[in-house]
Amino acid sequence: MRDAHASRLAAAAIFLTLWIVHHASASTVPDRSEFRQLAGWADDDHAAAFSAFHRSCRKIVSVADARIAKGEPPGNEIAPLLDVCKVALALPEPIENSAARSFFEANFSPRAVQQNGGRAFLTGYFEPELNGSRERSERFSIPVLAKPDDLVPLFADTHRAAHNHELTSGRQSEDGIVAYDDRKAIESGTLSGRGLEILYLADRFDTYIMHVQGSGRVVLPDGTAVRLAYAAKNGHPYTSIGRILIERGEIDKEAMSLDTLEAWVRGNPDAAKELMWENRSYIFFRELEGWDPSLGPPGGQGVALTPGRSLAVDASIHNLGTPIWVDVPELEDPAGSEFRRLMVAQDVGSAIKGAGRGDIFWGSGVSAGQIAGKTRHPGRFWTLVPRKSEPNK
Repeated sequence: MRDAHASRLAAAAIFLTLWIVHHASASTVPDRSEFRQLAGWADDDHAAAFSAFHRSCRKIVSVADARIAKGEPPGNEIAPLLDVCKVALALPEPIENSAARSFFEANFSPRAVQQNGGRAFLTGYFEPELNGSRERSERFSIPVLAKPDDLVPLFADTHRAAHNHELTSGRQSEDGIVAYDDRKAIESGTLSGRGLEILYLADRFDTYIMHVQGSGRVVLPDGTAVRLAYAAKNGHPYTSIGRILIERGEIDKEAMSLDTLEAWVRGNPDAAKELMWENRSYIFFRELEGWDPSLGPPGGQGVALTPGRSLAVDASIHNLGTPIWVDVPELEDPAGSEFRRLMVAQDVGSAIKGAGRGDIFWGSGVSAGQIAGKTRHPGRFWTLVPRKSEPNK
């Protein structure tokens, strides 16, 4: 076994060789000063960002290889990152922080996302941890349903945010595609008796939050855990019940958080049921088998999400797998520092619409939920554009 010094030298040699090959046709030397202009860039954990990007690259390259094997082109959403990903996958992993920083600086250029005067808006999401049962009981009575076989998607799930104002799925009828049952209808039992129940939960609001987050860990009475991931939605537009309460004057906009929303729901149980029905969108789940419990849930790209590094974006604008520098100075990370870091676009959401809209994945459990529930901050985005794809590069 080689010692650490020899390994570092070998890694550096591999990186240098790949960088030279990758940039041999470039007419200019990369201007790394553009990265130095990003506040906090030098202080970031670039190795952590590279690890998240590496996951995306494995997916990008595998999808491209599968398409090429069928005689098809890689696809427009994959092509811009494909060459850079091949470079990334040839590097050692885990990688040292300095080498990871050099990789990003050598292969990308940061480009500011211009929306709303250059400002972005960030929220947060998480993976709830709940108690449940395979068997229905007085305590566990709220079903989690699998995707029905008569649900017909009208758009790709990764682009559902761009179509959130219209139906994204429906049911085939003699008259064509019609709207699928909404949340109120489904919770009132229109899909009962079809064998769609995966398991049962105890609390309606906790179940609702799992729908909004799109994933969950459920601990069964015997202590085993079940991982649930997004499978599909019924196609109705997503409506924020928090926004409804703000518009009604029930909760001040500045005070809105997951905690204040939950407090209102717990304090108004009869009205809360009707309120949640106003969000006609309903999520169907699938049970993950063989998924490493140490990893985050799969996002829209199909790769495990990384707390604090995975970002949900509007995939009709940003290609999944794209590194994005996120600067949210009013938001503190768990260590108490200003949130400035390199993230990777790896997920989507019905409410995540627009070039400057992002949702930070904070992790699993109560503590992650507390941070996610308070994340509602303005910020700025810089997408990292592969240098090879830029004009005159």
